[in-house]
Amino acid sequence: MDGKASEGAYQALAVTRCSPHIGAEIGNIDLTRPLSDLELAELKRAYSENIVLFFRDQKISFDDHVRLAEYFGTVGAHVGKQTHSLQVDDPRGRRVHFDENSGDGIMGNAWHTDQSCAPVPPLGSILYMHTIPPDGGGDTIFASMYAAYDALSERMKNYLEGLTALHDGVSLFGDGTPRSEHPVVIRHPETGRKALYINNRSVVRWLNGLPRGEGKGIARFLIEHYQSPEFFFRFRWEPHSIAFWDNRCCQHYAIDDYLPQTRSGYRVQIQGPGPLIPA
Repeated sequence: MDGKASEGAYQALAVTRCSPHIGAEIGNIDLTRPLSDLELAELKRAYSENIVLFFRDQKISFDDHVRLAEYFGTVGAHVGKQTHSLQVDDPRGRRVHFDENSGDGIMGNAWHTDQSCAPVPPLGSILYMHTIPPDGGGDTIFASMYAAYDALSERMKNYLEGLTALHDGVSLFGDGTPRSEHPVVIRHPETGRKALYINNRSVVRWLNGLPRGEGKGIARFLIEHYQSPEFFFRFRWEPHSIAFWDNRCCQHYAIDDYLPQTRSGYRVQIQGPGPLIPA
C-alpha cells in the first residue's frame, strides 16, 4: 500500500452510498485509533464525493473526536453568543443534550447550514451521539446544495451569478454575533462543483443588489427550492453513531419529535480555510 486512494474501488474502507445525491455510510474503520495513510486518503475522497459521511458503532472518546476533525483542518469554536449547545471543559467541543427538561425545544430543528453568519463559515461539523431516543426519533435530514443548484434552470443560474446575500446571525445567536456577506452560488474549493449557498429565513432575508421586493422573493424561492425531498437523505441515529457533514455544500435539519426522551452527544467543528469562493 502506498497511502494513495484508488480512483476506482475503495481498498481500505467500505463506502456504501445512501442516496443518489448525498450521504455514504463508512464501514471497516475504527475511529478509536489513528488512521493509516490509505484510510485517511480514502476517507477524504469519500467526504468530497458524498458530502456527508455516517459511521456506526464508534464508541469514541473526546480525544478521538478531535483527532478525526484535525485530519481535515483546525478545530474551531462556535461564533454564536447564545446557543442551545453547551460548552464543555475543552473549548474545542460542545455538548448537544436534550431531554424532558428542554422546555424550549431543541437546536437545529429548521433547515440550515452551520454559522453561515461567520466571515469564514465552518468547513464541516462532526456530531457524535452516544444516547438516542428509543424506537427512533431525532433523525437528521441532509440536503445536497449541489443537487439544488443543478436543478435550477439555466436562466436562473445565470441570474444568480455574482449575487450575494447578507447572513445575519444576531436573530439566532444574540448581539455580538457576526453578520457576513457571501456569494449565493459558490464553487467548492476541493471538488470545483457549483453549489447554492443560502440559509433559512431567520438568517437570509433577501439577496443584495436587487430591488428589495425582488431580492426577498428570489431568496424565498431558493429557500423553498432546496427543501425538495429529491435532494435529501434522512439519517436514523443509533447509539454511538457519527455524522460528518460539509457545511459548504449541504443543509441539514434536526427533527424535533422525541421529547421528553433523551438524545445526547458531542459536536466539534472544523474551521474553514478561507472565504467562500464565488462561482
